[in-house]
Amino acid sequence: MKRALISVYNKENVLELANFLKKKGVEIISTGGTYKHLKENNIPVKEVSEITGFEEILDGRVKTLHPYIHSGILAIRDNEKHMETINKKGIEPIDIVVVNLYPFFEKVKEDLSFEDKIEFIDIGGPTMIRAAAKNFKDVIVLTDVNDYSDVMEQIEKTGDVDFKTRRKLAGKVFNLMSAYDAAISNFLLEEEYPEYLSISYKKSSELRYGENPHQSAAYYTSTMEDSPMNKFEQLNGKELSYNNIKDMDIAWKVVCEFDEIACCGLKHNSPCGVALGESVADAYKKAYECDPVSIFGGIVALNRKVDKETAEEMAKIFLEIVIAPDFDEDALEVLKKKKNLRVIKCDIKTQSKQELAKVDGGILVQSSDNKLMDEMKLVTENKPTEQQLKDMEFGMKVVKYVKSNAIVVIKDGVAKGIGGGQVNRIWAASHALERAEEGTVLASDAFFPFGDVVQEAAKYGIKAIVQPGGSIRDQESIDECNKNGISMVFTGIRHFKH
Repeated sequence: MKRALISVYNKENVLELANFLKKKGVEIISTGGTYKHLKENNIPVKEVSEITGFEEILDGRVKTLHPYIHSGILAIRDNEKHMETINKKGIEPIDIVVVNLYPFFEKVKEDLSFEDKIEFIDIGGPTMIRAAAKNFKDVIVLTDVNDYSDVMEQIEKTGDVDFKTRRKLAGKVFNLMSAYDAAISNFLLEEEYPEYLSISYKKSSELRYGENPHQSAAYYTSTMEDSPMNKFEQLNGKELSYNNIKDMDIAWKVVCEFDEIACCGLKHNSPCGVALGESVADAYKKAYECDPVSIFGGIVALNRKVDKETAEEMAKIFLEIVIAPDFDEDALEVLKKKKNLRVIKCDIKTQSKQELAKVDGGILVQSSDNKLMDEMKLVTENKPTEQQLKDMEFGMKVVKYVKSNAIVVIKDGVAKGIGGGQVNRIWAASHALERAEEGTVLASDAFFPFGDVVQEAAKYGIKAIVQPGGSIRDQESIDECNKNGISMVFTGIRHFKH
């Protein structure tokens, strides 16, 4: 190893690496800000323009895009013709390439003009690291600060870097570039469904296991979006699991549906209690009472700051997670007494625009279910009261997050009974109505194929029903409502959740 090219935007630990290479007799060449940084710290360094005989132009857009640089990187050392060619041209090989890229991931999310964001698309850096990665048997390529120490340790011990490490470092280049290019592609295209699905996610953490202990798992977060599930702060408790993150996402989405003070209890990715309240404590108590059995070991989400009174109520049972925009200090003291309870601070409202689902050999992509209803169309003789209309809207906000078939029974801003995940609607309705004990409004995620749900609702004293409508037998349900003095409203929007 005789020469290293170092050109980094993130200068963390670069002085340590450069000093190490200097001690090993490696000549260092560099560009722009990195050259200046090394020079200021008394590290012998040559500017790239000294090698190429061509100064930087176009505001730095062109500096390393030169045959003297790329021939030095790409020449195969045991290929006689390659080496003869570069020797004739007076080109010396480059054995180490240390480059990290302009921070497009970060800058694309900032409040910058389109033109300014374009300037953070790196061209020279990707070109060099791709070249080095292709020729990894001869060139060590470093794009991750976390790899510096391992490479220095190997060189210190053996004088070189082994094939396995070189190959891994090269693989990391193309892994990085696929995400980097995907982010740029999505930024420029702004297409909902482009020809090729390019997604840009970075590993946030490896998880203990997946849905079950025998399944491995990791958590990746978007490089393009500042969203709730990649900007939350964990204030207490053990590390989050695969199921925790999935559940937390749904619970948080439920409470973000409401401007009013709201609480959602959730278990196994489905709400088990949702309520509005006059206070945070009131909302929690009402949500808890929806299903005191299922909420045990579940997730609780609140869309307001948690106070001590609410914390003390929650501390009475075993919960996996409490997520809220903030916590009073004395509330945190109460919750932190439970060392395993995960306390999550999240002050970003849900803003999901797309949903992805993996199938064997493909990925399904759809827009998020962000539209609640088209209309509130009265289709019966009886009219709902003002409170019943409010409960209808409440019910449709909840039913969006209950597995289909989904039925929610409501009274005064509280989900009294939730039935979901059944293979037919009457079973879901029966379960919700039995659980509710009392309720005045019934909400359904999809239309009624028969009049049986209305018949069952009438037995339990339901006074109003809200559903999308659209069945060829709608009139059968309308007639049953009129027969039993129940008002019914059609929304025109279905909310299946499979």
